Amino acid sequence: MKTLYPKNTGMQVFTLIWFGQMISLIGSQLSNFALGIWVYQKTGSVTQFALLSLFSSLPMILISPIAGTLVDRFPRRWVMLLSDFGAGIATTVIAILFSSGDLTIWHICVGMMLSSCCTAFQWPAYTSATTFLVPKEHLSRANGMLQMGEAAGRLVSPILGGFLLLLIEIDAILYIDVVSFLVALLILILAPFPKQYIDRHRAEPLPWLTETFYGLVYIFKRKGLFALLIFFGITNFLVGIVQMLVTPLVLSFGSPTDLGTIMTIGGVGMLISSILISTMKGPQKRIYSIFGFMLLGGICITCAGFYKSVPLLALIAFLFFFGQPIINSSTLVIFQKKVPSNVQGRVFATIGAIANASLPLAYAAAGPLADKIFEPLMSKNGLLASNVGKIIGVGQGRGIGLMFIVMGLLTVLATIIAYRYKPLRLLEKQLPDIVSNSN
Repeated sequence: MKTLYPKNTGMQVFTLIWFGQMISLIGSQLSNFALGIWVYQKTGSVTQFALLSLFSSLPMILISPIAGTLVDRFPRRWVMLLSDFGAGIATTVIAILFSSGDLTIWHICVGMMLSSCCTAFQWPAYTSATTFLVPKEHLSRANGMLQMGEAAGRLVSPILGGFLLLLIEIDAILYIDVVSFLVALLILILAPFPKQYIDRHRAEPLPWLTETFYGLVYIFKRKGLFALLIFFGITNFLVGIVQMLVTPLVLSFGSPTDLGTIMTIGGVGMLISSILISTMKGPQKRIYSIFGFMLLGGICITCAGFYKSVPLLALIAFLFFFGQPIINSSTLVIFQKKVPSNVQGRVFATIGAIANASLPLAYAAAGPLADKIFEPLMSKNGLLASNVGKIIGVGQGRGIGLMFIVMGLLTVLATIIAYRYKPLRLLEKQLPDIVSNSN
């Protein structure tokens, strides 16, 4: 795949597109926040609430291999346009149903599924477009900006969403999301996106099934990349369980305001880290940054299980989320530099599918593990009350605290094992860079 445009304009075009996508992301997180509250208030069911996370992640995982193949066959701009348009339509329908009083839980689940399918196309198109929009020396900065957009959404959406719910109805928030999609679409249409050459006349066209799984085959043949992918699949499962249990952990001893404070400070840490990445030169050995901050994340999760202190948990949240943009941007740069641009759609779709495939499992396992095993173990008369209970306490929420300790220690262990695997540790040195913005 070739790109034909003045090289010095690439970062400017990317920044313009990034701004539109960030506005759209904030709008989407606003609507997800509002719909989540509506579902929980209407049903009072944690299971129903968790279903939203399941329906928003599972379809993307299932269709990502097919989406990656199509992303590599068509211009990235049009894939992003159609993806944003589809997600915007789904949100519009939900808003209309809410305004008419006809909205039900299954409507929201279907809308989440459609948006998830659109994300399966949008994410690999956006990520691989970054490679040919941005000169190689600015990839770290560009990926830092991507993380900044996510951090802004994480920080702004709960605060703004809570404030807006005091002033307007949920359907108005959904329409704000629709407007944010229109902003992203307009920028994609008007931005001077580079011309993109796609080779549609290969001497030996590959069968569709072969094309679909080409991303997996490409990664599997490169031990370091494959090990990195498996490493994230495992740690995502562990962190996914923690994510589902943060709310009940904090509410077991604190108030909703305490929870909001902790989440906001975590968002601040993520935003500061993203700004630093986007304004400073990236680390020379990104794989060590991944190991270091993943190790820090595991230690943070472990410490969170020991203490019932809002200020301490806020500090832990800051440190944990500070490391996430560095981990994510370092990983993206590694794959962008090691994978040819004409197959990045399939490769990034495979990354998204495998790395996130563990999340539905984590969402499904978190509740039963907490309710049926760990919470009974740490009850006042539980099996571990007389030993572990003397260290972390007993009663409501202490079983979840023990789960945090276990998941944190497993994250630390997984990181140490990954570091000991030589093809992964020496990935950047042994696998040569392929990216070229000038071809």
